[in-house]
Amino acid sequence: MPSRQIKRHYFLLEGLNSFATVYYLYYIYFLTQQKFGFDRKSNLILAAWLGATNAFGSWQGGRIAQRFGYFFALKAGFIVMLAALVGGSFAGSATTHILAATIMTLGMSITWPTLEAMVSDGETASGVQDMIGMYNVIWAATAAASYFLGGALIARFGFQSIYYLPAALMAAQLALTIWLEQQARDQQSHAESTARRVEQVSHPPGRGKMFLRMAWLANPFAYIAINTTIALVPSVAARFELSMTLAGIYCSLWCFARVAAFYGLWHWAGWHYRFRWLLVAYLSLIASFVLMVGARQLSILIISQLFFGAALGLIYSSSLFYSMDLGDTKGEHGGLHEAAIGLGNFTGPAVGAASLHFLPQYSNSGIVAVGILLLLGLGGLIAIRVRNSK
Repeated sequence: MPSRQIKRHYFLLEGLNSFATVYYLYYIYFLTQQKFGFDRKSNLILAAWLGATNAFGSWQGGRIAQRFGYFFALKAGFIVMLAALVGGSFAGSATTHILAATIMTLGMSITWPTLEAMVSDGETASGVQDMIGMYNVIWAATAAASYFLGGALIARFGFQSIYYLPAALMAAQLALTIWLEQQARDQQSHAESTARRVEQVSHPPGRGKMFLRMAWLANPFAYIAINTTIALVPSVAARFELSMTLAGIYCSLWCFARVAAFYGLWHWAGWHYRFRWLLVAYLSLIASFVLMVGARQLSILIISQLFFGAALGLIYSSSLFYSMDLGDTKGEHGGLHEAAIGLGNFTGPAVGAASLHFLPQYSNSGIVAVGILLLLGLGGLIAIRVRNSK
């Protein structure tokens, strides 16, 4: 197992990756709206496409990491993203921007399962809790900072900065990965001589698998809500007449609420294998999503984001913790965890876009449709629980 000293550098990679990918992928919808005239339906279609790309890429990315090694996978992902960002900076049409975003998403999809596996690999049960907790706080905090500052950065440096800044960060990550690979090789003999300790866990295997299935079901539905929200933020900002800078500030509050939730869950393990916590989080997700994207008052927009972020924190933590706690092939499990996220990123915007297409006379049809979809997820969650309680 790599030493904790080396693993600390993995968190640096994670933070840089989160800031770069969020800055690019969250603000590309403003670019398509303002430069190419994309409306809500067009942005939702784009979000669905990138979500499907993410699902496929993560599934394969986890397998690549497991088969060819973590450092190979990381270097491949960073190189692909760097090439996409450099190419995208020269794009002139909407089609070429979307092509760059697609390639960027494929590269990103390799890195997240790999990083999740790297921080968890070789850890005991309590070690997984500690490392996943730290991992969640770092990526969520840097994502929140990126979303919060992104509007102001674009207002100051223009839309080209969503390519140049992430590209610079990708180059830095690639260089750091090459250095870390050498450091890990120097410690390989020590790692091979260290026996992996396994702690006794308090849940029977069948019960653990039930919670893994529930978490893998709930997490894509959470990302249905997230990606639908992100694609609709330009429209929400227009409703409240917010500038891009203010949109970044007011519409990123859920990200900070998620950071706070991750921090609390990192230091408190009482939610592990407790259905009531997952159920409360999912119910909060549904209510806060509907209130947030349909808000007509700024106070409702703000308050609903606090509950939205808290719910997302527990649902995501459940999926990633159970994936790492119950799986020895952590690369593949990380890939499945991320692929489920990609599936949610596709489904929510796709349903929203379809509703706006077939029911254009109802401006909130997309919100209602996604809300109904989230209710179906709640039914699936309860069904798994009931079936495994017999």
